[in-house]
Amino acid sequence: MTQELGVGIIGCGNISTTYFKLSPLFKGIKVLACADINPAAAEIRASEYGVKAQTIEELLANPEIDIVVNLTIPDAHFPVSKMILEAGKHVYSEKPLVLSLEQGEQLRGIAVANNLKVGCAPDTFLGGAHQLARDYVDQGKIGRVTSGTCHVMSAGMEMWHPNPDFFFLPGGGPILDLGPYYIANLINLIGPVKRVAALTSMANHTRTITSEPRKGEVIPVETPTNIHALLEFQNGATITLSASWDVWSHRHANMELYGTEGSLFVPDPNFFGGTVLASGRDKDIQPLDTWAHPFSVNNQEHPQGPMANYRTAGLADMAIAILEGRDARCSLERALHGVDVMVSILKSGETGQFIELTTTCTQPAALGIEEANALLR
Repeated sequence: MTQELGVGIIGCGNISTTYFKLSPLFKGIKVLACADINPAAAEIRASEYGVKAQTIEELLANPEIDIVVNLTIPDAHFPVSKMILEAGKHVYSEKPLVLSLEQGEQLRGIAVANNLKVGCAPDTFLGGAHQLARDYVDQGKIGRVTSGTCHVMSAGMEMWHPNPDFFFLPGGGPILDLGPYYIANLINLIGPVKRVAALTSMANHTRTITSEPRKGEVIPVETPTNIHALLEFQNGATITLSASWDVWSHRHANMELYGTEGSLFVPDPNFFGGTVLASGRDKDIQPLDTWAHPFSVNNQEHPQGPMANYRTAGLADMAIAILEGRDARCSLERALHGVDVMVSILKSGETGQFIELTTTCTQPAALGIEEANALLR
């Protein structure tokens, strides 16, 4: 049996460079080709990274391609993923997987009928910091998780993104753009969600771009930019989640979990690394002992300093899961449950009602040191 699956990428915008740069770190995958609705964008990436630039139709017909990574804008995720499955290829999508449960169920039906797999980012919950937190919870060090808080808030994407329009249209907004990182990590740490409630709003109906090259251009806002949600988990835990692009500064921590025996302080789920802290009943908050998890090792320089970045780990895990016949950690079921959580939060904001979720999932298998090392070349 082959030990490597050929990968094609559709969508050659900003995020594609991450996949091109980091995929060579991992076993099980090799990027061979790329395509974009703008052929010039595909040609640029192909030249940069030594792969073949193809039309979308050519890539989908390429017999060397087993998995296609869908890096299009959120509103295009469903039709492009559907097209990939109908071409007989496995799909790994950027988040969010789709924008409705109906779309997700259509993808599931096509995948099952054709013996294909669907996976979805984010994979940051596989990072060393979050797996350390998972191990601490699994060992019962804070007892039974009963509650917690999550906060992801800033002044907005128009401050840095060159083309921020889609972030403020239906399918965008902070809950669908940033919520997946937090929800995926909560599923990793404590399991699936039972029901949600939320209050949603927007500070302004337009935004002014402050980034180049479109500085000064005014764009419309057509989706909530300020969301305060309450999540009840199937294990009984209740978690508050605040996601906003209407906040200039704050002092809230990214993620805190409170248990019957102590508290756990989890770093930003948008990243792989960071310091995990905990306390017991003595209330003495201390960093957990570091461990030799490979996805904790800083491997990139950023303006904020050295950082651990292992995006595409989820793609590699999916490829190896296909080869081994096991469950992928970034699976369709978990991604679709995450979509259910997010669209239900937005629906609750519209209706003012608690929303019972119609999907569920299992926690992903933990990714310890040995399992993470097995993904790396």
